[in-house]
Amino acid sequence: MSANTFFTSASERKIAPMQNHTHKPDGTPVDNDRTEIGPTQQAFDEWDSDGLVLPNLKRMRSERLSRICNQLVIQNIPGVLLFDPINIRYATDCSNMQLWVTHNHCRACFISADGYVILWDFASCKHLSSHLPLINEVRSDASFFYFECGNRVTEHAKRFAGELDEVLKQHTGNANRIIAIDKIEIAGLQALQKLGIKVVDGQEPMELARSIKGIDEINAIRCAVNSCEKGVKAMHQHLKPGISENELWSVLHRENIRRGGEWIETRLLSSGPRTNPWYQECGPRIIQSGDIVSFDTDLIGVYGMCVDMSRTWICGDTKPNAEQKMLYQIAHEHISKNTALLQPGRSFIELSELSHRLPPVYRQQRYGIIYHGVGLCDEYPSIRYPEDVNKYGYDGTLEVGMVLSVEAYVGAVGGKYGVKLENQLLITENGPEVLTSYPFEDDFLN
Repeated sequence: MSANTFFTSASERKIAPMQNHTHKPDGTPVDNDRTEIGPTQQAFDEWDSDGLVLPNLKRMRSERLSRICNQLVIQNIPGVLLFDPINIRYATDCSNMQLWVTHNHCRACFISADGYVILWDFASCKHLSSHLPLINEVRSDASFFYFECGNRVTEHAKRFAGELDEVLKQHTGNANRIIAIDKIEIAGLQALQKLGIKVVDGQEPMELARSIKGIDEINAIRCAVNSCEKGVKAMHQHLKPGISENELWSVLHRENIRRGGEWIETRLLSSGPRTNPWYQECGPRIIQSGDIVSFDTDLIGVYGMCVDMSRTWICGDTKPNAEQKMLYQIAHEHISKNTALLQPGRSFIELSELSHRLPPVYRQQRYGIIYHGVGLCDEYPSIRYPEDVNKYGYDGTLEVGMVLSVEAYVGAVGGKYGVKLENQLLITENGPEVLTSYPFEDDFLN
């Protein structure tokens, strides 16, 4: 892989002119009535103005499937069955009621090691994937959870297991009675075991496949970051004394959706004394002049890509006080120094050991991790603080093509304030490239 893999010249960064009027710059059809979701014209216009390169979606989908198959071959697994909607989206790029399906497992996807793809979609939803030629078959009836099936759960799980058994015989051979599964209802697991099918972990091959991004995924993430930061800017402009936390947070939702983004995973925005301790989600509190406001986007944006960045602001026409500035400067130093450590080839344990140390007074309420992967959501790897390595940590190697977020929360136990800062970045052969560019606050840093 060349050193220029993730970089383009100024002339190349401009969206290429459309060759005709039938397709958008990312290869999707120009059709006002099309089925597939995606960016709005506002997003395309903004990316054009900002000189972004768009992803080639056809190539991106093919490369993702290839990475899954490669992991199956490496781990000697003949096929994987997916119920997690994020994994299904990664494997197929087909989206259907993503949040609802997260807690109602009515969709499934089988992928053989040689790339045969079967999608079980919700009833009467075959049209949602008609534009995706990598999906070889679309079926339905993968539901065996209680809300859907009541006291017939076992019956429907047995039926699905029998259907999957035939799929395995056809696409992996009679001798291969093994299937990797990312997550499954208990009744389904029991039904497969009764048929003598060995179930192994499907999360590992999927997380490892997802952890390395190709150039089109990286370009999709750049587009998502660009759109997210325009939403963050709009939120910043709306921050005035008298606005509620909820109303301020709603601005980010609106700006995300209007550009073709999809949802926000949390409600992590708090103000004033609610910034300490962290994880107080936004509520009806009225933000006042002089309050600090801390937030974490946790945003699923255009192309289903996650943008995970945090900033802290001051409300009103005022300057931060000495304590607010001190917390901010510690957090900024923390993520800056930890960003500089991100060189390909370093182990996760080494990163933990080398990481910048918060002053002792802030360690008890430290954030749960120093770094984590980002793709379609927060994902592998999760790299811990030194205090947490023995209990939760695991090793691995930082690789070119990984996208990470670097985190900091700084607030003392019983303190008045807490500051949250976070950047998203790409690991290149030359080290980290910060993808999130929304400026930090000079009033806090000077």
